[in-house]
Amino acid sequence: MADKPRSRPLRLLHVHSSFDPGGKELRTVQLINAFGKGVMHTIASAVPGPTGAMGHIARGIPVFQINLPGLSGRPRPLKLRALAEAMKPYDLILTYNWGAMNAVLAHSAFGPSLGLAGLIHHEDGFNADEAARLKPVRNAYRILALSRAQALVVPSTILRNIALETWRQPSDKVHLVPNGVATSRFSAKPKRDVLPRLIKHPGELWLGTFAGLRAVKNLPRLVRAFATMPEPWHLVIAGEGPERAAILAEAERCHVADRVHLTGFVADPATLIGLFDLYALSSDSEQAPISVIEAMAAGLAVASPAVGDVAAILGPGNQPYLTPPGDESALAAALRELAEAPRLRKSIGMENRARARACFDQDTMVSRHAALYAQVMGRERFP
Repeated sequence: MADKPRSRPLRLLHVHSSFDPGGKELRTVQLINAFGKGVMHTIASAVPGPTGAMGHIARGIPVFQINLPGLSGRPRPLKLRALAEAMKPYDLILTYNWGAMNAVLAHSAFGPSLGLAGLIHHEDGFNADEAARLKPVRNAYRILALSRAQALVVPSTILRNIALETWRQPSDKVHLVPNGVATSRFSAKPKRDVLPRLIKHPGELWLGTFAGLRAVKNLPRLVRAFATMPEPWHLVIAGEGPERAAILAEAERCHVADRVHLTGFVADPATLIGLFDLYALSSDSEQAPISVIEAMAAGLAVASPAVGDVAAILGPGNQPYLTPPGDESALAAALRELAEAPRLRKSIGMENRARARACFDQDTMVSRHAALYAQVMGRERFP
């Protein structure tokens, strides 16, 4: 049976702890832009200030922003009831990560009595406070809160296993949907002066990374590993965050400050990443990092700790340059080996590009999300 014609746009509520540009926020933007002007989106946040990802939503798409004060703090009954009441106008409720878990519990507690629309929760990984070990209290909270969620979406096999085994979710409720990028946009070579204050000069080689400057990304480790690379190489870190001063201080300590460049946030990675000659991560924790897929689409080899699903994402030729998590000397050795082998970097990069196009294209990711949204809403298709 075909969906009935509707007199108003579908209304989706997206519940985040904040909406600063990051992996999950920019994926939300990808989906919002792909679904077009026929869907109305409301971005709810517990933090009034950080909303930079809003600027990446395409013009003409109806998007609104609200604050939900009850998202943070203890889940008291009156607070949860107020959160649930705020969800009543929407046709689908989408929640993201630990910061939205109060909203998930509110939906589970009051959704049936208030007739709330279905809820799909998304988990993308953990901050530094859970990078080494998940907190038992939070695990118990998730088990309770997710009891009536219609679906749980994760981008990595590690998170899927956590959802099944630690959070005790039924297998038919957990959906592994890998992140995706518009792979075709990463083929073109950017101009050398694309950045306002940094030009790539002839003879320079750039080791690059895109990362929020947060402790879990452990970028001082990358500075130390980079310091062992030969003179023509520069380290370019695209991102912003609270660890900026610590990264610059480490560059000074390692006597490479003149070759370490922090660009600040770059809105469109496709405009820069093609200038990199090699890509690196140094994180203590990842799941399915979008930046690695972008590097693959740009035809780059990658050196990285074997965290999250990085090994499952990269092509076979890149596997020898994945290092044990926390092993700084091994990461430095991988960087040096790739730095000295341009032909090897090129062959690995071409394999990575083909794999990105085949397995991690944005169109596939969008279609899988759309199919799940339609299923939860009881529709034949979405939108």
